This record gives sequence, structure tokens and C-alpha cells, in this order.
Amino acid sequence: MQPINRRSLVDTVVDELKREISAGRWVPGDRIPSEAELTTTLGVSRPSVREAVRSLVQLGLLETKQGDGTYVIATDPTQVALRRAIHSADSREVIRVRRALDELAAREAAEHRSDAELAELEGRLTERTAAIAAGDAEAFADADVAYHLGIAHASGNRLLADIYASFDASLRESVADASCLAQRNDPDRADMHVALFQAIAAQDPNRAAAAALGVLEQQERLLNELD
Repeated sequence: MQPINRRSLVDTVVDELKREISAGRWVPGDRIPSEAELTTTLGVSRPSVREAVRSLVQLGLLETKQGDGTYVIATDPTQVALRRAIHSADSREVIRVRRALDELAAREAAEHRSDAELAELEGRLTERTAAIAAGDAEAFADADVAYHLGIAHASGNRLLADIYASFDASLRESVADASCLAQRNDPDRADMHVALFQAIAAQDPNRAAAAALGVLEQQERLLNELD
């Protein structure tokens, strides 16, 4: 970052902080420098820094945790807007949109996945199984969401992966039937997650696409049962 010569220019401070995020110097999960550190580095007043940080919190790029600091939670305001739209959408609308995305991601992952990406997917499935055995709903959601995001990344299509990442919160809400997990049962009763992995491993795009759609059909059935 470069010092800002003109003081109390909140918009300029906002632009500078955004630049750090977009350049990848601050990534999601990072705690940004303290207010005092930013004041010194940028050469502006504390109120300017405070207002700039507040603006980025409102944009959804930063999150302030009381007594802990301020963290980066997103890198793109457009993606944040899409996440908010998805979050407010009906669950069945989300599933209908995911049909197109999941089918494409599965097909392209089967065609383009690397051995390292395949090993990563296998690890996520193992974590998912362990979470079910432990009845740990949070760990299950983490592993299941990471599995689906991993398939999108394995597609080699960066735009698809970025769009799919916008569904992370919606994915987390839809992955688990808490009553099943309490009984140490997998909400995926037909093992479609395993079938999807096997198809990607075999580099069979048609079988992978069918399995991806099978996962969503089962999630929709679960929604109907919970209504």
C-alpha cells in the first residue's frame, strides 16, 4: 500500500483497501491490519479508516468480529450481491439453477480433473463419512460443501468455479437433514456422492452428469419430506 497524501478522503481509503483485496494480498480468512496500523500506513485519520472499513463491511467484503479484529470474507462485490440474491431465493429455485451448474461442473471435472484434484475430492468424501459417524453436523456441512466446490474447481473452468462459490451459503443450508445425522445416517441414501466421485475418477462425463443430477433430485426429495 502507498501512503495517501490527502487526508480524510474516505473513498480513496476504500479504493486502497479494495486494491489490497483484489490483488490477492488479503484473501478471505485474513485479518486486516488494525485501525492504528492502517492509519500509520495510509497517512490518514482514524475516522477516515474507520468509515472506509465500515463501507467495506456494508459491501460484504469485510466482517468485524468484536474484540478480535476485521476479516476479509469476500473479494468481489458482484459475488457478494449474487450470494445475497441466492440466500433470499426459494430453496427449490436454487436447486433448479444448480441443475445446470452441477451438471456442467461434473462433466468438465470428469474431463479435466487432475490426480491431485481427484485425491482432494476423495479426502472430502472421507471427511464427510467421518462426520456422519460422529454425528457432527457442522463438520459434515464443511466436508460436503468443500466436495461440491472441489468439483467445480476440478472442472478447470474458473468462471464456473467463481459462480459456484456464490452458492456456498445456500449449499451449507441444504446439505444436511439433522435428524439423519443424529442417527448417524447419510442424508444421501442412494450414495450418489460416491457415484459422482467414481464417475469423475473414471473420466466418464455422462455418468458424472447423471450422478450430479441424482444428488440434486435426492435433495429435492428431502425438502419435500421436510415440508
